[in-house]
Amino acid sequence: GLIVDAGETVSIMINEEDHLRIQVLQSGLNLKECWKIISGLDTELSKKLPYAYSAKWGYLTACPTNAGTGLRGSVMLHLPALVFAGQINKILQAIAKLGLNIRGFYGEGTEASGNLFQISNQATLGKTEAGIVDEIEKVIAQIVEHEKKAQQALFKRSRKALEDRVYRAYGLLGSARIITSKEAIELLSALKLGLDFRLVALDLGTINELFIVTQPAHLQKLAGKELKPEERDIFRADLIRSRLESGRRGGDPGPPAPGANTE
Repeated sequence: GLIVDAGETVSIMINEEDHLRIQVLQSGLNLKECWKIISGLDTELSKKLPYAYSAKWGYLTACPTNAGTGLRGSVMLHLPALVFAGQINKILQAIAKLGLNIRGFYGEGTEASGNLFQISNQATLGKTEAGIVDEIEKVIAQIVEHEKKAQQALFKRSRKALEDRVYRAYGLLGSARIITSKEAIELLSALKLGLDFRLVALDLGTINELFIVTQPAHLQKLAGKELKPEERDIFRADLIRSRLESGRRGGDPGPPAPGANTE
């Protein structure tokens, strides 16, 4: 079974990998807020549901890999500068040594697409819920700081290469008539990096939304029917062009003309 709230931030999966999986998704680094909501839901549900619990092993209705607290804190990070600078492997190795999992855009067993990395705690047994959340927040803060420094160095050393990547992505996304899921994610990643450097004047919410709505199932939901792969690629390109046009701030025409000041 699946229960989703009207705002699509809270969902409860019944009899999947865990007997009961409560999920809360929010933008930004709001782990504590997500945990607060989940804790409240868990308290209310426990009044009606007799959880199987062991003082030694924690919740027995969870998958064995989620024994103990059963709590998984997860953050999706966009780390293009660290990838561009060739520093990402060193960062990921350090994260793994701290006992955290690194997954790709689509979760477990997938590679990183669009420079997006999902980082979560590995251990749930022998730790408190508050301790898990604090540990993840501290590590994420360090990674974000490394990304910011990599962006600053990238802009100083490879500005023209950076601008070229961003503007090529902007041009392709704004004019392509056929585009695959993988290509769209990679190009949107470059465009999002361009927003960080203010190279393009687009709405961040629009770019973030496009990462999601251009996925196959979302496209078919928007189209109101099942689409063949080639039909999805055409519809995806149409959708991206339309959203980019409406997402421009203040009627901005797009990237500056050659020779224009982009400071």
